[in-house]
Amino acid sequence: MSSSEQLTEPREESAFAAHFERHRAELQVHCYRMLGSFDDSEDLVQETFLRAWRKRASFGSDGRSSFRAWLYRIATNACLDVLRSRPRRVLPPQVAAAGDPAAPPSPPADLPWLQPYPDRLLEPISSAEDEPGAVVVARETIELAFIAAIQNLPPRQRAVLILRDVLGWSAKDTAALLEASVGAVNSALQRARGTLRDRLGERRTEWAPSSQPSKEERELLRRYVDAHERADADGLAALLLEDARLTMPPHPTWYAGREAILIAMRQGFDPEFGRLRTLVAAANSQPATAHYLRRPGESEYRPLALDVLRIEAGRVAEITSFVFPALFGAFGLPPRL
Repeated sequence: MSSSEQLTEPREESAFAAHFERHRAELQVHCYRMLGSFDDSEDLVQETFLRAWRKRASFGSDGRSSFRAWLYRIATNACLDVLRSRPRRVLPPQVAAAGDPAAPPSPPADLPWLQPYPDRLLEPISSAEDEPGAVVVARETIELAFIAAIQNLPPRQRAVLILRDVLGWSAKDTAALLEASVGAVNSALQRARGTLRDRLGERRTEWAPSSQPSKEERELLRRYVDAHERADADGLAALLLEDARLTMPPHPTWYAGREAILIAMRQGFDPEFGRLRTLVAAANSQPATAHYLRRPGESEYRPLALDVLRIEAGRVAEITSFVFPALFGAFGLPPRL
């Protein structure tokens, strides 16, 4: 290789990387929807970059694809490669029956758990050369209920649903990306929609919140934080729907109903367990809180769990408490308090 060629390739890679970075955020959200894992979405965006760089000479060979569409093709196929070799991501109700709140929760299980996604990485999403302006992620397409539901779809159905119903691609473009016929794409989309109706219900949109939390939701979140910091089980009870649900991945144990949740929470609020400090956070376009625990005899509060809340009719309908302290950094949360 000549000295001029040695100088040219680093400049070319730098320019290519800068162009790619304009699309990184939206590609990561796409990979997260496909895989249900924040950690995997980071890895797959990097894999997409590497594959795109290696295949850069093929870009535009059909004379039609935009750079953005070309990257989505690569990212989608990279995700499909992963999904062929890994089981789907799950939440506790998919692997165990509701637990007895008077008994200790089951120990953490080594399962492919669904993970939350930090809101700080959602907005604004990148602008595309053929679609100017910031693209806002539709809230209902990133909520945990939606992400959990689409993990039940076979990989190609999942890809079709996301490309057609979430990203708004045409059947023709989706078929080209997946190297399938338009008829096959339309058939897969109908099957995927049917599965989602079964999982989410026809009344799904009635509890889907608006893009911004209301004054009432912010007040509910404040009271939720206060109840945890004061270890106030009765205060927490006032915020829950009667049929509320609490899940705690990676613990397969989960609790159904307000009374069961309160029995379990009273044990967690015991001073012998320690004291909590709680910060407001945001995940999957839903209200969230980050709990830090100071155990007896310690001086620092350490990361404990990230609660993602689903609010319905002014009350908490579901708490998904992710006991994954390693995720706190991705949410921009401090490592200690």
